[in-house]
Amino acid sequence: MNWTAIYAIYRMEMLRFGRTILQSFVSPVLSTSLYFVVFGTAIGSRIDQVEGVSYGAFIVPGLIMLSIMTQGISNASFAIYFPKFIGTVYEILSAPISFLEITIGYVGAAATKSLFIGAVILATAHLFVDIEIAHPLAMVAFMGLTCLSFALFGFIIGIWAQNFEQLQLIPLLVVTPLVFLGGAFYSVSMLPPAWQTVTLFNPVVYLISGFRWSFFGLADVPVGLSLLAIAGFTLLCLGIIWWIFRTGYRLRD
Repeated sequence: MNWTAIYAIYRMEMLRFGRTILQSFVSPVLSTSLYFVVFGTAIGSRIDQVEGVSYGAFIVPGLIMLSIMTQGISNASFAIYFPKFIGTVYEILSAPISFLEITIGYVGAAATKSLFIGAVILATAHLFVDIEIAHPLAMVAFMGLTCLSFALFGFIIGIWAQNFEQLQLIPLLVVTPLVFLGGAFYSVSMLPPAWQTVTLFNPVVYLISGFRWSFFGLADVPVGLSLLAIAGFTLLCLGIIWWIFRTGYRLRD
């Protein structure tokens, strides 16, 4: 394993994070604070509790998940798309490093950024509501796995995209709606039985449910299924990335 190459890619991406601090850090925190004001205060004043938890606290795991998913995708996708756009990706591909080392460098940096933002949003949430984490180790594990899996997903999107419009297509039209419809701001049990069944086909439900369980001990689906879902998604993304580098799909065109 070429750790020097991995560190070089990782350090380059983390330095870029520092140069774009307003876009990468301040913007997600401000937007999440607005969610707390709108949903936690305006709607929360009309909804006392959800399954014994105050509504303001209940939406915290969903807001964190929304942020780390979108940030993981955007950071990783732009990180690999920009070298494709300016042509420097060929220098990376011709270097004596494997696809795994390239992936670890880019995806590791994107996952670190989204994990950092998730931690800051969790700290920001304490300014609005009182939160007690029932299973802190499980919370860290779920957050870390989600950051990793969606950074891998974003890496795939960055390779697939052929322009900046395509770079934003899947996050805006697929991921964000799935998060909103995946129980980020409500419990699946609040839906009519028919819609509960439909909602269970949304893979994001399992991620949010497991993450919320780590906070309050409440889950819409069994925690084991949540872990299985995120592990399966991570392995699927790794398999796709292996195939991309093996075939050169949209990298050597």
